[in-house]
Amino acid sequence: MISMSPLLRLALLALVASITGWLGGRCRADVGDFAPCLPVFYRCWPPKGLAGTPICQRFGNQYRFATMYSRQRRSPWFSGYLYTVPTGRRPEPQLAYAEADGNMVPFPPGPLDQKVLDSQAVEPDYINSTYSRGHLNPSLHHRDHEDRTSTFTLTNAVPQKIGSNDGPWEVLEQTVNRTLGEYCLGEAYVVTGVIPYQKDERWLRDHRVAVPEYLWTAYCCPDYNNSLPKELREAFPTYAAIGRNDPNSTEEIVPVNQTAKTQFRGYDVRRMTLDTLETYLKDRFTTAVSVFYERCSGS
Repeated sequence: MISMSPLLRLALLALVASITGWLGGRCRADVGDFAPCLPVFYRCWPPKGLAGTPICQRFGNQYRFATMYSRQRRSPWFSGYLYTVPTGRRPEPQLAYAEADGNMVPFPPGPLDQKVLDSQAVEPDYINSTYSRGHLNPSLHHRDHEDRTSTFTLTNAVPQKIGSNDGPWEVLEQTVNRTLGEYCLGEAYVVTGVIPYQKDERWLRDHRVAVPEYLWTAYCCPDYNNSLPKELREAFPTYAAIGRNDPNSTEEIVPVNQTAKTQFRGYDVRRMTLDTLETYLKDRFTTAVSVFYERCSGS
């Protein structure tokens, strides 16, 4: 055993205590590159089964949310965040990238840095395309202006058809907002991600940015109001959904509502249990995917 002075021992104990306190005393999962932003995940346990580059999204020298990013696809696999009841006006979009110090800043004027071009999507990738910037972590789901502004980074965005982004997917985000805001009594953890095409991937700008076939989302609210209306009794503590991003996709995962308005037809959203979502993710990624620690029921 290595001996140490009493002062050194006290210093180490203080360091451990400060780390444990910052993590809320509930982070007992394995710690990897998501370490600085683990509290945005339930039990500090990031989703398992999807490989990529972990990013702790930092804005204003504070960690705001987490993203599992694919450099090859130049788009995220998922973003995880803590939901808070929103207030105030929606901030203006800020198409940010990470500076050397890790903070998100707007893209500078003039030619873009080649390292940025090689590693992530940039604004010109979306110009004159048929896709909008679909933010996996939406500003709608945050209270603070800084948290809302931090979502406008292209490492949090995927190419999303306008019929989805302005239609059924937006309705889903607003529904989740109302549901969690009214019935979730404690912290609400949300993870939103994408499902790639099984074959024949779609891309923006000559293989620059991968286009997802579907978007998915799930939330975990372990502390909720037990006096739920009948239609929401299956929506707690977890609920999930998958949305179409391609009107020409088959209907095995999400059926098409033929009576929907023309501009939104084919961009339907199917709400489902967390278990059902993970079954579809396992089928498409050919590996088990776990979104929440013990499916949001662990002690």
